[in-house]
Amino acid sequence: MKQVTTFLCCAMFIFAACKNEPAQTADNQTSMYEKMTAQPPLAEAKPKDLTEHGHVRNDPWYWLNDRENPEVIAYLNAENAYKDALMADLKDVQEELFQEIKGRIKEKDESVPQLDNGYWYYYRYVEGGEYPIHCRKAKKLEAPEEIMLDVNEAAKPYDYFSAVGLDVSTDNKILAYGVDTLSRRIYTIVFKNLETGEMLADIIPNTDGSFVWANDNKTVFYGVKDETLRVVEIRKHRLGTDPAKDPVVYHEKDATFDLGIDKSKSKKYLLISATQTVSNEYRYLDANTPDGQWTVFQPRERNLEYSVDHGDKWYIRTNMGATNFKLMSAAEGKTGKADWQEVITHRPDVFLESFTLFKTHLVLEERINGIVNIRVKSWDGQQDYKVDFGEDSYVAWAGNNPEFDSKLVRLNYTSMTTPNTVFDVNLVSKDKKTMKVQEVLGGFDRSNYVSERVYATARDGVKVPISIVYKKGFKKDGTQPLLLYAYGSYGSSMDPYFSASRLSLLDRGFAYAIAHIRGGQEMGRQWYDDGKLLKKKNTFNDFVDCGDFLVAQKYTGKDHLFAMGGSAGGLLMGAVVNMRPDLFKGVVASVPFVDVVTTMLDESIPLTTFEWDEWGDPHKKEYYDYMLSYSPYDQVEKKDYPAMLVTTGLHDSQVQYFEPAKWVAKLRTMKTDKNPLLLHTNMDAGHGGQSGRFRAFREVALEYAFMLDLAGKVKVKG
Repeated sequence: MKQVTTFLCCAMFIFAACKNEPAQTADNQTSMYEKMTAQPPLAEAKPKDLTEHGHVRNDPWYWLNDRENPEVIAYLNAENAYKDALMADLKDVQEELFQEIKGRIKEKDESVPQLDNGYWYYYRYVEGGEYPIHCRKAKKLEAPEEIMLDVNEAAKPYDYFSAVGLDVSTDNKILAYGVDTLSRRIYTIVFKNLETGEMLADIIPNTDGSFVWANDNKTVFYGVKDETLRVVEIRKHRLGTDPAKDPVVYHEKDATFDLGIDKSKSKKYLLISATQTVSNEYRYLDANTPDGQWTVFQPRERNLEYSVDHGDKWYIRTNMGATNFKLMSAAEGKTGKADWQEVITHRPDVFLESFTLFKTHLVLEERINGIVNIRVKSWDGQQDYKVDFGEDSYVAWAGNNPEFDSKLVRLNYTSMTTPNTVFDVNLVSKDKKTMKVQEVLGGFDRSNYVSERVYATARDGVKVPISIVYKKGFKKDGTQPLLLYAYGSYGSSMDPYFSASRLSLLDRGFAYAIAHIRGGQEMGRQWYDDGKLLKKKNTFNDFVDCGDFLVAQKYTGKDHLFAMGGSAGGLLMGAVVNMRPDLFKGVVASVPFVDVVTTMLDESIPLTTFEWDEWGDPHKKEYYDYMLSYSPYDQVEKKDYPAMLVTTGLHDSQVQYFEPAKWVAKLRTMKTDKNPLLLHTNMDAGHGGQSGRFRAFREVALEYAFMLDLAGKVKVKG
């Protein structure tokens, strides 16, 4: 326990040393961090050899993996104290930012009601409430309100609370939902009688929070996680019975597959999905016969990806002979790929992202040149049109559309200067009705901001899109700060969306840019394929090349360029600071996946086996060598690094807390600069941070204060 005492005493000393530092203002361009001379806490090095393929890696901080070790908790607390001490004079700035961001949110607000099975469903917020109140009205919007779940009340006993998957039985009498009070994304499913208000005795633990009702109003199918948090079983529960005796209807033996459960748009079928990075398999069951036998839709095949839904017949989105995917159909009882009929052909320049079924129309989300187009096509062939949103750079998607027999499609729309907007579009007349524009308080005027879309040329000649937003008056002279954000993994596209909290940076002179790098799917499926496995370094190179481009074009300068990424985007941050530490003034790495090789070798860690087709399986030497060559933790060197803020959550189920903790510990012993390196561990939360509508903005304020201070933009109002 000697090391614990050392940690805590060190943190207390640092706090005392910081108290008398002068507050930073915009007139004093030297950051307070540069004046610090106190030593940070140092995690004890305990050598441990890790051997694979005859290669030995020494990991002195492997011991930080033990969450139950009091020395580990003491170290994390000491790092938090050190962070608090170094940022003590920014406490008022953080509070100002938090109140400013919170002040843009309309506290008393509600969603646009959505009709489903005879009821209008919506949620609303009350002033001061952290959580939504889920409500409904029978048949007419003028009907009395029924409160199904007040999450504010349910959350009172807990530091963290998440209620997900709210779904009502087909007779509209029983509400089911999943609850997580630890932030590990392990949910307990509970049931509420909406007629009496009583909670049922049925309590189902250790689920992923997803479930579906059969049409008999008493049977629920749900997913169960194993110790790696992979959904390995689908079970069946009948209300009033013991959940411990629920039968398993499907068990997935392949550790690279994850399971899901859903219901078709027609409400006729229940669907079990088995998903791997490069292949899928579905099973279906008539929702009216929950005790029946499940039928395989199309047997799994390596590199055959497909997803299904049912309207008047089956529809299948697939990559079969179609890199950018195409849409097929199948008749009842003829679901094998040999019987699939083409509905939307494959196009090399159009990525078919998703589809939504209606009785008279088909709604498609098609990505063209990185922008999602909403295309509406009638089944009778008389209509085929695109919805016009009036901007060139934006993101749009189909919202919740539960009714199959409807003439309206609900769409969501936003851009870097346009708050989230909800439209209802008449499928036949094409009339577009604005249902809601998210109100941004505090005098926001979108005309005060400018967005651009530019292209950087990567080192291999590929054009990489960059979306940029800034406030009017921003000078492109190389002296202004710019925050460059990216993700670049799993085929997840980072679209040009609006952020009210981001205004706090823009209004203080920052520009904000999203680099649409390879590894995402912005430019089609090939864009993803060219940024994973043995091509993963394209992701990192693209980000660096986008940074160099923005400097060359004088959007910013090396002394003013900041970078941010989270989770797999945190891996990106770790890789680029090893590659080009000179390019960035400061870096924020949120819940970063940085110990790539060790994690992907450990099949007991959540999500590992499921992701071998994303990163590679390091049990195979080719992948081991390649992953080792970019793994941020393994590639830390004795050299100067930029100022860095690293955040994590003790209960993170996606990227375990010990990855960023080990990374920071190693950086502390290796880096040769005097720039700040801060580790912030949320001891009560996981991958998504704090629960609640406002509390999460505390960490946003922390990140913004860190960057604003480094940029010399800190000046407390008033």
